Amino acid sequence: MVVWVPRPRRNYLNHVILRILFGLIFIYVYCEYLIYYVTQVQCGWSVLNKESHEGIEPVYAMVIADTHLLGSRNGHWFDKWRREWQMHRAFQTAMTLHNPEVVFVLGDLFDEGKWCPEKEFNDYVDRFNRLFKVPDSTALYSVVGNHDIGYHYRITPHLAKRFESKLKSPPVQMVSIRGNHFVLINSMAMEGDGCTLCARTVAQISNISNILRCSSGSSLCKGKKRLAHYSRPIIMQHYPLYRESDNVCTEPDAAPLPERNSLFEERWDCLSKESTEYLVESLHPRAAFGAHTHHSCVVRHSFVPTPDHKIEFIEYTVPSFSWRNRLDPKYYLLTITPEEVKVSKCGLPLEWTLQITAILMLLALLVYIRYYTTVNTLSYKHLSGKKV
Repeated sequence: MVVWVPRPRRNYLNHVILRILFGLIFIYVYCEYLIYYVTQVQCGWSVLNKESHEGIEPVYAMVIADTHLLGSRNGHWFDKWRREWQMHRAFQTAMTLHNPEVVFVLGDLFDEGKWCPEKEFNDYVDRFNRLFKVPDSTALYSVVGNHDIGYHYRITPHLAKRFESKLKSPPVQMVSIRGNHFVLINSMAMEGDGCTLCARTVAQISNISNILRCSSGSSLCKGKKRLAHYSRPIIMQHYPLYRESDNVCTEPDAAPLPERNSLFEERWDCLSKESTEYLVESLHPRAAFGAHTHHSCVVRHSFVPTPDHKIEFIEYTVPSFSWRNRLDPKYYLLTITPEEVKVSKCGLPLEWTLQITAILMLLALLVYIRYYTTVNTLSYKHLSGKKV
């Protein structure tokens, strides 16, 4: 039996369906794409206090940490897909809005890198490269974390080697860009026990230290290799430098209480005190960036290795970039010259913001459809000559 519907009524129903469809599409596009632009467009590069005395263009760098891509053991497949999609959209939006020339990833790229077999690790690397794809004009450097190869006690030569080769991340490397020097370090190789990996790391740090001394004109120079432009380096690693706890961290996104007052365990939550002093005295950094805690922290360090010499710098602990680790993921934008390091902290949409926005927009759509149907029903009855 065919039910005949008058043409005006059919047109009206089609209009209602189209409005519902377009409304749902807009909600999806906004909550899955546009919201990342709305949030991140509010953050930008910090303005320098002064121009470089040599007129050198600043280096614009982005720093993220603790992405913790899930493997086959932890988490539901939907959670895995959802979190990776969120990080991918957030990262690509940041790349579009800010266009950094270099990106540093401070460890724990993978959640299960220390356990997974070769085939799964290769899949991990492919997923990471796909999710955090950068344009040809941007360089990306990864620093190894404890979830990538394990804590020091369980690192094998195979685990260390495969991360180094697949991610092009040696235990120590110095990256120089327009007179700004970044020293990238494997935190787990700073155990100080003389293991093969540790000995290799210390030897490379010693070599970089000597290059920096020679470049600065120090009388302690023991070689001929020099940098074209000297400035104190910036340390990039996964662990924070030594501190007793996070109780010195006062940022709004610092570790919550009472966790903030929990004492750190050296070589587990942070570098050991001895390794920290070794790095500072060897490299004389002007800034340091670490991660690992998943929370934010800013610490002003002042080391006095000799009575007539003081080494002062600021250390930044970068919060996690993953919604699995915190409700409000963050990343840093660095504006760097040989004289200054300026930092902007950029937030991503909160998890509840994404959910509440979707719910409110759905409610608004229902109210609009209700209003539209009421008005048009009255109009239809009036035009058809029916009493209203």
